[in-house]
Amino acid sequence: METPHIVIDAGIMANNINKMAKLVTNAGVKLRPHVKTHKMPSIAIKQLMAGASGITVAKLSEAELMARHGIGDIFIAYPIVSPGKIDRLLQLASQIQLIAGIDSLESARLLAEAAAKSGKIIQVRLEIDTGMRRTGVLYRNAVEMAEQISLLPSLRFNGIYTYRGAMYDGKPTLDIKTAGDDEGRLMVDLACRIRKRGIRIDEISVGSTPTARYAANVPGITEIRPGTYVFQDRMQSRYGVCGPEDWAACVRVTVISRPSADLAIIDGGSKTFATDIQPMSNPLQLEGYGHVLGWEDIRFERVSEEHGMLKLGPIAQTSSLQTGDILHIVPNHICSTINLHNQVVFRYENGEEHTAPVLARGLLE
Repeated sequence: METPHIVIDAGIMANNINKMAKLVTNAGVKLRPHVKTHKMPSIAIKQLMAGASGITVAKLSEAELMARHGIGDIFIAYPIVSPGKIDRLLQLASQIQLIAGIDSLESARLLAEAAAKSGKIIQVRLEIDTGMRRTGVLYRNAVEMAEQISLLPSLRFNGIYTYRGAMYDGKPTLDIKTAGDDEGRLMVDLACRIRKRGIRIDEISVGSTPTARYAANVPGITEIRPGTYVFQDRMQSRYGVCGPEDWAACVRVTVISRPSADLAIIDGGSKTFATDIQPMSNPLQLEGYGHVLGWEDIRFERVSEEHGMLKLGPIAQTSSLQTGDILHIVPNHICSTINLHNQVVFRYENGEEHTAPVLARGLLE
């Protein structure tokens, strides 16, 4: 393939999958990885073969694609509220084991009414806002919300879930142990209060890649849903979750211009690399948009749509780096980067490479 494109080291990816599988086995919880990181059914199947109980998706179209490729246990961790999507959800629920995420009485009623008309029973989980301030019922209102939803016909209340990531006390943090412990305890305490109302809670689902190892070990937690771990990235290294040896994915680029001794231009900008994790933003304080492998003093300083600007330090300036050279860059955030590419290259230990499509790329509806 011509550059720019993503390269995935198949051996490192397999190690990452196996490490998380071992972590959940030791913790005695289920693993339901979020496939938004890779968006590839073939990788999801590898995660399932390693012991995952099912998968998590964000969007209905992702779930439909994964089901078409033989995956039969899917959690949609996202509210589905439009009539057309609800009809598609009901159709999918007749084909696989499906759990729908809800975060309000309004969305629950819409789903319950449609399910009743079709004669189906839909499993649902209530999303809890534990500090992300995104979707999710406010924590203080969750018990009453769970009670109301549990009374709706045609819905089976499966449990509660949250996504908070590396947040604590309403702020981003590098203290992922405290964040993970607190996330787990909040959810277990909430489940206890809901159960006191006579409501059955089968699953208490938490966790992101940075907090997974800590949230998983909180007594009472039943499931974690990390995603990034399959590839890891620069952001996860900053959290202390992994080291450079765990980076399974990078972007292969070409130097297209050397305007000056301290500047090199590559053929990948904001349409190639995710820019949601901005340089020097708190608490990560990452320099640049990615790590240039093998070059200690090159900083990926700026991007425009199709250009990446590399600032060269003294060592790189006196090197033989020239137009046409190939570089490999680990992005700050791999999940958003994957979704910018139609296909990836898998690299194997014997040096062979082959391409594979990112089948769920752009499935946003």
